[in-house]
Formats: sequence, structure tokens, C-alpha cells
Amino acid sequence: MTEQKKIHLMKPNVGKEELDLVKKVFESGWFVEGTMVREFEQTVADYVGVKHAIACTSATTGLELALRALNIGKGDEVIIPDFTHPATALVVQTVGANPVLVDVDIHTYNTNVDYIKKAITKKTKAIMPVSIFGNPLNIDPIMDLGKHYGIPVIEDVACSLGSEYKSRKVGSTADISVFSFHPRKIFTTGDGGLIVTNNQKYAELMVSMKKFGSGITSDGKPGFVRWGTNYRMSDILGAVALGQVRRIKEIVDDRIEKVRIYNKLLENVDCIRIPEIKSYAKSNYQTYAVYIEKEGIRDKVIQEMKKRNIQTQIGTYALHTLPVFTDIKIVGNLENSYKLYRNLLALPLHYDLTIDDQERVVYELRQLLQE
Repeated sequence: MTEQKKIHLMKPNVGKEELDLVKKVFESGWFVEGTMVREFEQTVADYVGVKHAIACTSATTGLELALRALNIGKGDEVIIPDFTHPATALVVQTVGANPVLVDVDIHTYNTNVDYIKKAITKKTKAIMPVSIFGNPLNIDPIMDLGKHYGIPVIEDVACSLGSEYKSRKVGSTADISVFSFHPRKIFTTGDGGLIVTNNQKYAELMVSMKKFGSGITSDGKPGFVRWGTNYRMSDILGAVALGQVRRIKEIVDDRIEKVRIYNKLLENVDCIRIPEIKSYAKSNYQTYAVYIEKEGIRDKVIQEMKKRNIQTQIGTYALHTLPVFTDIKIVGNLENSYKLYRNLLALPLHYDLTIDDQERVVYELRQLLQE
């Protein structure tokens, strides 16, 4: 019997344009941050509608720079959702601060202002919500809360380039926002990050810190004036990123159309709930994660889909369940986060996915759930 075609969970959308741009970098002989990175930064800044965009080595290091720019460190608390990648909490610990975990909404998978409000203490020095899977969270009330208490908001928008909130581009609203270019993201460089902000002071600090703390000394000469490290993006990665972000609308529109097809195919599949996108939001659908309403079978579904040559995956983690965060501070029971961790299933979604592929994914999923 002939083995069926493998349906991948994700494929990077790169091609000739990216190769041509990388070739220009090779021919220039300038591999460290240069003209490609500068154009990449400016392209995203213009698209998002912010004054400053700062490329770095990953979203994780970008979040670290954001926390350091806000002078967050030992003894400080940073509120984050429990349902997210471990990097969101690990980076808080990296700067010596303490993550505080709050729950998320069971339908949108995002946290909200009500959960966050209950976690604020005198030690709270930042709120760091996540727009998970490209689905924009309701950030205006969170920004209002932050302003009321004088607490800055860093939005982890790792997944969300190309998404919109109330007709504004995601990344344009928080004090600082950070995108990822990891291979699981829609726009990828293999690994990389981009920080965006309208605050000039924060931008100058982060640019300095990612370049070994470089700046101008008291006698007006170039030197090293603060803590820093090397979080610069290479021009090779900048070229790969630039080729993709020039096509943001085209790439995101294609994903939205494929999700429309999935939603239609899944309409009458028992025990499956599709992700909820609020009326104020436009998602780029970095991850199309459906909720399986049969408790505890998700991992078995992943195994069985793999046998059928279809890649699927969990949504993400409930941080409080991970050994590395045994002693982490928790506010609330985190019930929704735990349910999502146990029951979300990410389906294949990428530029090379055909309608036939989607029909096969849904057919196999339906068969497994009936069994």
C-alpha cells in the first residue's frame, strides 16, 4: 500500500526573493547587522505604525531587553498568563524578577484585565500579557489598568505580526511589544526577534544594551556606558526576514482563507470547538488550535494522526504544571489554562497546504474522534 503524502504542521514561506537578498549580503561581505536589518526594521515599523523597531536574536532576548529597559530586577513581580510558552516566564527569571501566573479565557486562550487586576501588588513592576497564536488579546483595558497603577505593559506578540486589534496593527498599543521569527512562526529567520515601541528612551536603552552597552561617555566620546551583551541580528537573517515581511498581507490573507475552509469543514464535527476571534480582532492564525471536548484524549489523537502521516501538536503549556516552575507564584486556580494545555490540538496550517490536505486532516480527525 502506498504511503500517503505527509502533511506538515508548518512550512516556512521562503523562496527566490529571500535567496536573492541573502546573495546580496554575501556579495557585500558585511554579515553583522547592516542594511538588510535596517530595512527590515523600518519595513515592520512602518507597517505596525510605530517609531522604533529593534531587531535582536530572538523574542526571548527581546523581552529581556524590554524588562531591563524598564529597570526590572530582583524582588520585582511581572504578571504573565499561565498558558504560554515557558520563555515568557523564564525571561522574567533571567533578569532576577518573579513571574506571577494568571489564568486565561477558555475560548480565546488569552488572559484578560479581570485576571490581571487580581494579581497586582506593590511589587508589580510590569504586566506582560501574550496575544497567543496570533489572536489579539483585548489590550485597551489592560493598558488602562497599567496607567491607573503606573505599571508599564510589555506585550508578548511573538506570534502576532500581521494581526490587528480594533483596526490597529498588533504591536502598536503597548509600551513595548516583541515579535518572534522562530521557525514555528509565520515569518521566520530560523530564529530572531523584533522589539517595537513609540518610547524613544526605551528604544535607545535597548539598542545600547544589545550592542554591549555602547553609547556616549561623559566626555562625549563613543564607549561602553551600561550593562550590555550581544543580541544583534545578522544581516543574513535580516535579509531572510525582509523578503517575507514585504509580503505580510499576502501571507496573512492566505492563512485566513485556509482557516475559513477549516472552519467550514469542522462545522459538524462532534467534540471540536474552533478558536474564538472577537469582533475587535483580526488574527493571523499563526496557530490554528481547536479544542477537543473529550477530556484527556488529545495526546492519543496526536499519536494516531502521526501514524496517518499528519503532523499535529499541542497548543502550548500550562506553566504551573512544569517542574521548572514548581515554586512560582500563582493567582487563581488556573483552571482554564490547564484545560487548554490538556485538550488543545494544533492542526497543519501553512502556504503549501491544499484544500485536499485540509479535507484529509478533518476526515482523519473525525474518524479518530468517532472511535
